[in-house]
Amino acid sequence: MTDVADRTERYVAAFEAFARNGASGAPKWLRELREGAIARFAELGFPTMKQEEWRFTSVAPIADQRFILAHAPRSPLPAAADIERLCVGVGPRVVFVDGRHAPTLSTPGELAGGVWAGSLAAALRANARREELARAHLARHARWRESAFAALNTAFLADGGFVHVPAGVTLEHPLEVVFLSTGRAASDGPVVSHPRSLMVVDRGAHASVVETYVSASDGVYWTNAVTEVVVGEGAWAELYRVQQEGPQGFQVATTHSRQERDSYLGLHVVTLGAALARHDINAVLDGPGAELVLNGLYLLSGAQHADHHTVIDHAQPHCASHEFFNGVLADRAHGVFNGRIIVRPGAQRTDSKQTNNNLLLSTEARADSQPQLEIYADDVKCTHGSTVGPIDPMQLYYLRSRGLSPEAARSILTYGFGAEILDRMRHAEVRHRLDGLVRARLA
Repeated sequence: MTDVADRTERYVAAFEAFARNGASGAPKWLRELREGAIARFAELGFPTMKQEEWRFTSVAPIADQRFILAHAPRSPLPAAADIERLCVGVGPRVVFVDGRHAPTLSTPGELAGGVWAGSLAAALRANARREELARAHLARHARWRESAFAALNTAFLADGGFVHVPAGVTLEHPLEVVFLSTGRAASDGPVVSHPRSLMVVDRGAHASVVETYVSASDGVYWTNAVTEVVVGEGAWAELYRVQQEGPQGFQVATTHSRQERDSYLGLHVVTLGAALARHDINAVLDGPGAELVLNGLYLLSGAQHADHHTVIDHAQPHCASHEFFNGVLADRAHGVFNGRIIVRPGAQRTDSKQTNNNLLLSTEARADSQPQLEIYADDVKCTHGSTVGPIDPMQLYYLRSRGLSPEAARSILTYGFGAEILDRMRHAEVRHRLDGLVRARLA
């Protein structure tokens, strides 16, 4: 096995080369942020299964592999028709190839109503107003000091999606931010990209954003992503996150949201791809009257492993959160769910519900579920629950008694299990396209 120190030192060496080259022209505050992050990564190192937060997930396949930092997208770029086929949304889009912006595949950044949807690198480089907005939020929410992977992403912070919806603006169509991994190995090893996204929906604005991770290759690569979402006072936002990485790809991701007073956020997570996937979701309800719907579906087969760790932090009173995660596991797949709800002192009148259900389609499939409540207030309504098991034989019998074959009956029940999550998605066109992806995967 690779020496533990060498695992971190090679990324520190890669950072030094990165800082000397293209990253040297960044503003001072960003350079200092990167330097602090790489120092923190060197302190933390890669997590092991001895740590409670990682006891069901081994990242040895990532830590032992020598990944090379992806730079500019390699030629030739994918065709626009191929991008269209991979997309989930139907509106404007921003496309990144191996973590770097591809302008020729993207729509113009400036949209109606002053909305900006473009490259974070371009915003930091060419627009003082957007740089100031990015500085106010970038790395202020995602807890990179507590996570080695988020720290590594912050150290190599170079490009990613930047979406800003000004106050009072309503978007007619969802924006889509597409991250395409080509899987093209560098001369001396597979590549890693560190896409960093920031989405700011200002006071009273309405917006839907689709974040799509897809692959054009069956090769080995690693995507290490961080997304920060800020929902202003009285704003309404939905974020659809669709993960369809390649069969040998690895993805580690952090999504951190912060909501202000009387805001609404619907966060919908659909996990279909990657050999190994870990997604940490942290949501802070930081204003009275905020509402969160955290909605997730993972469909796994073969030897896939997907780990979802969620933390919903009720920091203010009179907030509501509703969390629903369903997993369908076939063959030798392994699904992990760890959901934690925190009700802070003074966060009275909290209404929170958490449910995780897992459907096992094989005797070799495995699900580990750990719902948790941490309550420091006394006037609250909080529930949590979890189920793991095969298809209900009574339901199967009922459908077969109506003339359906065993295969058709199982298919209907399995699809219905996933459709329960899809039904909570409010945007009809996005929901329809995701429904097609789920049907195709279950088929």
